[in-house]
Amino acid sequence: MDQKYFTIGMAGHIDHGKTSLTKALTKIDTDRLKEEKERSISIELGFAPLKLPNSTLNVSIVDVPGHEKFIRQMIAGVAGIDLVLVTVAADEGVMPQTKEHMDILNLLEVHQAIIVITKIDRVDEEMLELVKDDIDHHIQKTSFATAPIVQVDSISEKGLDELKIHIEEFLLSLQPRNESGAFRLPIDQVFTVKGQGTVIRGTVYDGTVEEEETLKVLPLGHACRARQIQVHNREVIKARAGQRTAINLGGVENDELKRGDVLVRDDTYPVTNTIDVTLHFIGNLSSSLKQRGQVKLHIGTSEVMGRIVFFDRNEIIHNPGEIVCQIRLEEPIVTQRGDRFIIRRPSPVETIGGGWILDPHGEKYRFGQETISMLEKKREGTPEERIEDVLEEAHWLTIEQLKDQTGLQHDELEGCLQAMLEDNIVYFSPYYSLKRIMQKVESNVTTYLHQFHEEFPMRNGANKPDVMNVAGVNSKLFDRLLEQWEQARLIQKDGRFIALHSFTPHIPQKWEKRIQNALDSLKQDGLKPNPFEEYLNQEGVPKDINDELEGFLIEQSIVVRLDDKHLLDLKVLDRAIETLKNNTNQSFSLKEAKDVWGVSRKYLIPLLEVIDEKAITKRVNDKREWL
Repeated sequence: MDQKYFTIGMAGHIDHGKTSLTKALTKIDTDRLKEEKERSISIELGFAPLKLPNSTLNVSIVDVPGHEKFIRQMIAGVAGIDLVLVTVAADEGVMPQTKEHMDILNLLEVHQAIIVITKIDRVDEEMLELVKDDIDHHIQKTSFATAPIVQVDSISEKGLDELKIHIEEFLLSLQPRNESGAFRLPIDQVFTVKGQGTVIRGTVYDGTVEEEETLKVLPLGHACRARQIQVHNREVIKARAGQRTAINLGGVENDELKRGDVLVRDDTYPVTNTIDVTLHFIGNLSSSLKQRGQVKLHIGTSEVMGRIVFFDRNEIIHNPGEIVCQIRLEEPIVTQRGDRFIIRRPSPVETIGGGWILDPHGEKYRFGQETISMLEKKREGTPEERIEDVLEEAHWLTIEQLKDQTGLQHDELEGCLQAMLEDNIVYFSPYYSLKRIMQKVESNVTTYLHQFHEEFPMRNGANKPDVMNVAGVNSKLFDRLLEQWEQARLIQKDGRFIALHSFTPHIPQKWEKRIQNALDSLKQDGLKPNPFEEYLNQEGVPKDINDELEGFLIEQSIVVRLDDKHLLDLKVLDRAIETLKNNTNQSFSLKEAKDVWGVSRKYLIPLLEVIDEKAITKRVNDKREWL
C-alpha cells in the first residue's frame, strides 16, 4: 500500500501540556535540552514518531515552544506542519499565546486543526463546560470554527484513543506533500556527531532526497553530499516530502551552515533579498508602522531583518486588512512564489501579520497607483504562472480542464501552452503536465524497475499494474508514457511485463556456478532424472528460489517439466525424440517407446505427454503417431 508522510504540530500557551501530550502519544520525551529540563519549558523544536493503527501513515509529531520569548522557534515549527493540535489547559482556558499561535497558523494557511483540552483530571465538569465555551467563542470567526474538540489527560491517558482516531481521520483525508517537486529542506538544526561530521535536521518541504546525492546549501551555495539519511533514528535510502529528516552531509563543515539555510538539489529555488508580497494584518497595531519601518521576516526556518516598503501610503495606523507591498531584507533568503511568511516587529515586539510571496525577484518601483496595479496583477499571476500552479496541484490535465481551472480563454491558453512546451510543459495526448513532474514519474519507475530486477533477476519484468501504481498516473496517460519510454529505449514490454531496456533475465550471479553444476548433473542423468530439488540441495542452492528458478529455466528453454517434481534437460529430450523417430514407424506403441528409450513407466508416460504437448506426436487409441 502507498505510504503517506505527515508532520503534526503541537501549539498552545506555555505550560498547557504540549510536551506531556506528545510524550503520552509517542512515549518519547521531546524535552531533550538540559535547559528545558531545568526550566520545564520547550525552547527548541522537539520531534518524535507517532504510530497510528493505519500502517500507511508515517507521522512525525513536533512539540512547538509556547513561551512568547521563543516565538521564532514556534513559527519555524509550524511552517512544515500538515495538522496541528492546539492545546488549551482545562484549568486556564484560552490564553494570549493560544490566540497568537492560532493567528500564525491562519497566516501560514495551516487550517487543519484539532483543539485538545488538556489536564481534564484537574477540574470538574462545570469548569470543563466553561473552557469549552471559551474556546468556541475564540474560534467561531476563524478557520478553526469546525475543528473537533477532544478532552484528554496525559497522565491518566484518558481520551488519548479518541484523539488518535481524530488524528487518523484527518490525515487520511489530506493530500500528502508534493514529492514530484524540486527537493528542498529548510534547515532548523545543525550539529556535529563524533566520527560522522556535520548533521542537519529539518522537514522535507518538497520532493525527495536520496543517499549519495550531490546537493547544495543555499543561500551561500556550499556543495555537499548526502552521506547518510535518517528518519527518526532509522537509516533510510530515501527521504520524502513531509518527513522529519536528519542528513549527514559530506563536503561541508558545521560552522559553514546555520539554521535558516536551505538544502536543495539544483537552482530551482531563487536566492533573493527583495520580495514583493501580499500582506494580511492581524489585530490592531500597538503603534503605527511607518514607511521603511523595520520588521523581522519569518519564512521557513529563516528569520531575517528587513524594511517594509509601501507604494500607496507612508504609514499604517489602523489595521488595513490586506495590502500589496515589498520587503527589502538585510540578508538573502531562499524562497519561491506562493511561500507563506510571518512578519513581526522587533520593537515593540508583536506579530504584525503574514502573507505569501508574489514575486521573489522584487525590484525598485515608483510610489503610486501604477505600482499597486502591477503588484495586484502579480497577485493574480501571469497566465503561465496560473497554468503552472494548477498543474503543480493536479499533475496532469486536459486542455478543457486547464481552461476551467485557470479561467483563461481557449485561444490564450492554447498560445501559452505552445510557448511553454519548449521549456517546462510536456504533452501526452490528451494530457498536459509539468516537465519536472513527468521526469519524477520516469525516475520513480526506473528506480523501481532497477530494484525489482535486483530482487527478482530471473523474472521477465514487473507486472504492468504494479509499475503503473509506482508511476501514480491513470491508465491512459501511463500507456502514452510507456510508448515514449519504449521509443526512447528506456524500457521494454513483454506482454504484461515491463523491464528496463538493458535488462535480460538471468540466474543470480552468486548462485550461478552452483545452479550450473545442478544442471550438469541433471543432464548426465539423461531420461531418468531425480527430483530437481535434490540436485539443488546437493549444491546448496537456497530453497526459497526453487520455484522461481524452475520457471526461469523453463521460460529460457533450458529444461522442460515432466511432472511436479521432475525436470528434463531440453537437449536430452531433443536427442531422445530423434532416437525414437529413427527407430519407429509412423505410429508406435508404448512398448516400442519403452524399448527404444530403456526407461520405466514412471518416466515413459510423462515423456510421451511432453512430446504430445509440443505437437510432435499425437495419441490415437493406444498408440502415438508422428505429426
